[in-house]
Amino acid sequence: MVSRINPNRFTTRPEIEGTFGVVTTTHWIATAVGMGILERGGNAFDAACATAFTLQVVEPHLNGPGGDVPVIVHDVRKGRTEVICGQGPAPSGATIAHYRGLGLDMVPGTGLLAACVPGTFGTWMLLLRDYGTMKPRDVLEAAIAYARDGHALVERVSATINTVKDQFAQHWKTSADLYLPNGSVPAPGTIFRNVAMAETYTRILKEAEAAGGDRVKQIEAASRAWSHGFVAEAIDRFCRTQDVMDTSGRAHKGVLNADDMANWTPTVEAPTTYDYGRYTVCKPGPWNQGPVMLQQLALLKGYQLDGMDPTSADFIHLLVEASKLAYADREKFYGDPRFVDVPMQTLLSDTYNAERRALIGEQASMELRPGEVEGFGGVVTFRKADASRSAVAASGAGEPTVGRLGEARGDTVHFDIIDRDGNMVTSTPSGGWLQSSPVIPDLGFPLGTRAQMFWLDEGKPGTLAPGKRPRTTLTPTMALRDGEPYLAWGSPGGDQQDQWITQFFLRHVHCGMNLQEAIDAPAWHSEHFPISFFPRTARPGVLVLEGRVPKDTVKELEKRGHLVEVGDDWSEGRLTAASRDGIRRKAAANPRGMQGYAAGR
Repeated sequence: MVSRINPNRFTTRPEIEGTFGVVTTTHWIATAVGMGILERGGNAFDAACATAFTLQVVEPHLNGPGGDVPVIVHDVRKGRTEVICGQGPAPSGATIAHYRGLGLDMVPGTGLLAACVPGTFGTWMLLLRDYGTMKPRDVLEAAIAYARDGHALVERVSATINTVKDQFAQHWKTSADLYLPNGSVPAPGTIFRNVAMAETYTRILKEAEAAGGDRVKQIEAASRAWSHGFVAEAIDRFCRTQDVMDTSGRAHKGVLNADDMANWTPTVEAPTTYDYGRYTVCKPGPWNQGPVMLQQLALLKGYQLDGMDPTSADFIHLLVEASKLAYADREKFYGDPRFVDVPMQTLLSDTYNAERRALIGEQASMELRPGEVEGFGGVVTFRKADASRSAVAASGAGEPTVGRLGEARGDTVHFDIIDRDGNMVTSTPSGGWLQSSPVIPDLGFPLGTRAQMFWLDEGKPGTLAPGKRPRTTLTPTMALRDGEPYLAWGSPGGDQQDQWITQFFLRHVHCGMNLQEAIDAPAWHSEHFPISFFPRTARPGVLVLEGRVPKDTVKELEKRGHLVEVGDDWSEGRLTAASRDGIRRKAAANPRGMQGYAAGR
């Protein structure tokens, strides 16, 4: 089937194809590092660890060591697909009473009070130990070198620093020391160094290798240095002693401590899945927003999408209205299954979705309409935004996703890797952005702010509780085709992720587009539902389109009641994707922002 959007099959760059392996990420340096690991004999999981650590260095406005991560893997040795949850929980001191006692009605979007347990390092060490073949040095040495010796800053890092420079200079002095050398914003292309981060990882390696030559013992020693050693001690000390200005307009100490660090480990679980024609789509569980994609597919299963023009008003309207219903359910039902009963089986059932599908009409809905499942769900808060959203404010980044008209101002990173043997990994690391919290000077990185996704109101699935995982927006995706692992993909973008991810999949499956065509095609996002980030507001009916969407489509969508905002031609999504089909390995990367790159042979 020839794509209607690319009738000449022109793409911004080729769809990469080979038999040895493919790596695709949101930054070309990380792609090169991951490919280098494959060339040295490492498997996809080794390459994932090296790629992830490198992304922390070269995209510090999008992720960092203090953040969190979900990972989906397919291990050919085990013959199964699994989810690794690297989402750290709320600290033991993170109680509603404590935050209310500080005069807060929301968890701040920046600063120390929003910190959960950092989950990234432990997750990469688990992946390396249980799925990989290499030692810690093999996967850390590139990141250490780029942090110590420097890398050329991409334009968006400089732009992010410029946006929060006053916050750094006035309140976050440790961040100013690192990111405002000589008191000024480093220009794009500046060779930027983070010596403190390099020293942190070097010290971890030293402690790992002191355990002897055994690979597993080295990995376990590295994990202890992080969660029980000097890293945990530095985080504990910083949170106890520093009063940090945040989005509340006041300074607060943190509640994260060394015991919280020591008491958490990443977990491995089965994915939540949905069968869609030939495909079984795999997502993290409802502690994550990922199942919202599966709910969209369950609604759209009732429509004939084959051959539809993916830039038509019919196609876009249908997907947008389905997303509104699915995201409404996210608000009512999703939360950490260890604390909340989430009726996923019902939410994905044919009966439930037949009832919900009947709510999709010819006109755009202006209501938030969650479903009803007796005995399940919580109170839904629907607060309208006063104006357009702004991703980065003077007090730091509350919503690290997209600003008005879809322009990226920091969000997260993503990568997909497939090796010669067919091992697959897809991951969306995030959190610990340079604009989220002040740098811990002993370590060279800030903490994350994922606790802003909790509510301080009782009766919600996302109500704050110690040890509870926030409902993160980080949502990698893997799909089997005819029972065989086939496709890994994802995108940065917060609440927009499972809109862009779904669009990509449907363009590939129903419109005959290859991976690169499906990424290049004009995209969009709805802002109808509450965002997951501070200040948790919604813009009912607002639909943001790329400028390349046909003008006739725009007019028709407006006739149907959508509040359309048209952005730049290349402003929506940062997708990467990789697939395996027999011995073939394919990959593609997003051209938007001129950073993402795929490689393979």
